[in-house]
Order: sequence, then C-alpha cells, then structure tokens
Amino acid sequence: MDLPTLPERQVPIGESFCSFLVGLGGTPFIVEDAADDPRTADHPSVGAMRIGAWAGYPLLAPEGRVLGGFCVIDDSPRAWSPTDLTTLATLARSVSSELHMRQMLTASQDAHQRSADLAHALQAGLLPQTLRVVDGVDAAASYLPASHRHRTDIEVGGDFYDLFATHGSNFAAVMGDVCGKGVKAAQISSMARYTVRATADSTGSPAALLDRLNTAMPAQKAERFLTVAYAAFHLTPTGTIALGGHPPALVRRADGHVEQLGTTGTLLGVMPRVVLTDLDFDLAPGDLLLLYTDGATEARPRPGTDDQDANAVFDEKALAQALADAHAMDATTTIGYLTSVLDTHHSGWASDDTALLALRINPTT
Repeated sequence: MDLPTLPERQVPIGESFCSFLVGLGGTPFIVEDAADDPRTADHPSVGAMRIGAWAGYPLLAPEGRVLGGFCVIDDSPRAWSPTDLTTLATLARSVSSELHMRQMLTASQDAHQRSADLAHALQAGLLPQTLRVVDGVDAAASYLPASHRHRTDIEVGGDFYDLFATHGSNFAAVMGDVCGKGVKAAQISSMARYTVRATADSTGSPAALLDRLNTAMPAQKAERFLTVAYAAFHLTPTGTIALGGHPPALVRRADGHVEQLGTTGTLLGVMPRVVLTDLDFDLAPGDLLLLYTDGATEARPRPGTDDQDANAVFDEKALAQALADAHAMDATTTIGYLTSVLDTHHSGWASDDTALLALRINPTT
C-alpha cells in the first residue's frame, strides 16, 4: 500500500479483516478467495486493499483476550498450505509472548515506581520537614542517602533525627540509626522517633528514656538494633545527654576547640537490659553541639579510585577536625561545610546514609 503516513493507514474496525479475529474470540480466520467467500465477499476492504486471500491468527493475552492480529494478505486467491498456517500460528504465538512480556515489564516498572514513591514518602516521614525553633539556639540539619539508592529505589534508610519541645522551657534533640535498610528499618525508625517524643514528658533522664525505648523494641519483631543519641536541654547553659550505642556527640566551643560528649552505652534492641549513662554538659554562647550518624565517620572514597587504603576512611578524628575548621560558622553554614568536606572526601559517593544535626547557642545570648 502506498500510504506513507500513519493517519492514512487508519480505517474503522468494521472495514478491517482484523475485526473477524476479535469477533471470533481467539480463533484463526482463513480466507482463500475473499471475493468469493460469503463471509467476506461484501466486505469494503476486499476491493480497496486488493485482498485476494487472507489468513490471520489472533494475538492473545495470557487470559485469552484478543489483543490484535497477525495476518498475511495475498492480492490473488490462493490455497494456504499447512506449512503457511503453521508458520503464521508460530509467529502469532511469538508476538503474543513478546506483547505479554512488554506488558509485564511495564506493569512491573509501574509497580516498582509506586513502591519507590511510597518508600520515599515513608523516608520523608521519618524526618521533620522543618526544625523546631528554639529561642537563642541556631539549629540546622541535613540528610544524605547512600549513593546506591536513587529515586527509583524502594529501600528506605534507618537514619532519623528530631528537635522538639518536651515541657515548659525544656527541649530535646535526638539522632538515631537503625541497622539495615527497607520497610523494617523505617518501621523501627518511626517507632523510635515517636516513642521518644511520647516518653520525653514523663522522664527527665535521657538514659531512662532510652531504656524505655529498648523495652519497646521487641514488640516490633524486626530483629534490628538501633543506636541513639538523646540530649535533653533547657533554655539555660545546662543539658544532659545519653548514648545508646551511638557515636559520641561533638561540641565545638566558641574558641574553636572540639571535644567529644557522651558515654557510649549499650545499643538498643538486642539485650533486655542495657547500660546507659546520663552525662551533664554546659553550652556557652557560641558553642555548637553536633549529632551525627556513622555515615559521617565511615565515609570512603568512591569505588574504583586509587585511594582505597584503610587510612582513606573519614573517621571521628577527621570529622572533629572539619568541625574545628568551621570555627565561628553558624549552624546552617557548619552543616553545609561538613557536607562539602564529606563530598570532597568521597567524590560525591556516599557509602552509607548520613544525617547531621547541629545546635549552636547564639553568641549574643
């Protein structure tokens, strides 16, 4: 047919022999002399398309629904041989299989994207949209997922952080990291974050709060452990911190000196009884408290680079030095600087999720 454009090839279904395949519900339609066959003699396509003989096999979905037709036309009448028909039937089955695979691939991709969207929505729910405003405190945070996770990944990280009011002029900051990835990790993260919030009013001891969280974890039946740093503070220079298996916090003093803060206790979710210690601390004007997950202290160069020895790990000492180098920066600028230093170290390839939370006392407070 001399019909170069697609619109010129379109005809109503009633003017196409393919309608026979659809109407027969999966049965082949074979015509040896279209002008003489009573089924097709008056069909408008016989003359317009010069159909002498026509043989078609349906393209079927797995459940038997007719998706289309695979056909061959001869402009002269002819008897279709068994070999002709067997070949057509084989080709039709092959095309049907290809269509089915493409449909399954599309459905799988759609389902994967929905799962990925759900996972990212779940991930977003683990982190506060904005940090609580605390008078006299400059706060900033960041979260960077591991580099092997992209927009279409369905894994959810287990890192979380929060900053919230407890009661009166009391506030709390929490940073946590659940072992592993996926929905179970997100389940534990969500439970931990809201358990901490719900329990904070009833105890002034961070260690006691984390002990209650440890008691609540077996009910999740997730077989995951959790590390947490929890700091309770007042609108005075004083605060108290407890660590449940989490890396020590860092304090950058107003003069630039950096020191570790907290006594690392038992990680949560493994042992029925844990050893946790409350440690009091003071923050003076200009001091900054940094909570972080181990993605910030276990950063490695991008795979394939030459710098692959153990010394290339961005460890606690390197993080403390970077924090000291950010001396006099406010919380937001400090978080941006640390993120930049980590990015330079691993060349934009994060081996693990990384969360950072900084609280800085206003220098004029």
